[in-house]
Amino acid sequence: MEQLKGKVALITGATRGIGYAMAKCFAAEGAEIAFTYVNSVERANQVEQELAELGVKAKGFQSDAASFENANQVVESVVKEFGKIDILVNNAGITKDGLLLRMNEQQWDDVLDTNLKSAFNYVRACAPLMMRQRSGNILSVSSVVGIHGNAGQANYAASKAGLVGFTKSIAKELATRGIRANVIAPGFIMTEMTGKFDEKMLAEWCKGIPMQRGGDVEEVAKAALFLVSDQSSYITGQVLQVDGGMSM
Repeated sequence: MEQLKGKVALITGATRGIGYAMAKCFAAEGAEIAFTYVNSVERANQVEQELAELGVKAKGFQSDAASFENANQVVESVVKEFGKIDILVNNAGITKDGLLLRMNEQQWDDVLDTNLKSAFNYVRACAPLMMRQRSGNILSVSSVVGIHGNAGQANYAASKAGLVGFTKSIAKELATRGIRANVIAPGFIMTEMTGKFDEKMLAEWCKGIPMQRGGDVEEVAKAALFLVSDQSSYITGQVLQVDGGMSM
């Protein structure tokens, strides 16, 4: 049985990594997929084709998630194309790491705008639609770094911690309208970026994880599927850590 049959999901930043894995996972469960991307039209077209091969409608929308105006335009376009939005996944994110005393204002602002303000932009645009439907599901992708911090990532940690507080607040505001809002907080996940790291460095990081390995993007996507499906129908305002026990 397809858990998301008849649903329309909008996922920000879904052409690679965790966002792409979620798009594929949700599509395999019957959801139609709208997604945003920043630069590569060629890659977006490829993702559209791959998702369509799973038997669902899929379309990418080029957009700067940090722009309030862009977010509203995307949501309007998605509703025009798909008719509704049932699931919103705030996944767009960047890193501009550096120690605090070397971090400049632009590095701080860029990360906070892309990672945190984008969530406000899209929730603000989607909430009225979901309220009229009296149903909806909002999932924000945070990080274990947002829970326990990390040296050299003050901006990233602040943005991801902000997503937790933001989500808990909107969960309280929107629950009576049939809208749920939760957070998924991945730990050390193997992606294209981590694949470029030295093997010894990866092994050292894994020593600090009780399960002694990094996670796969598909493992995060499956946890996300649980949170956006009816399997979690009585869960809202929660943070699900997918980190191999890293934050116990």
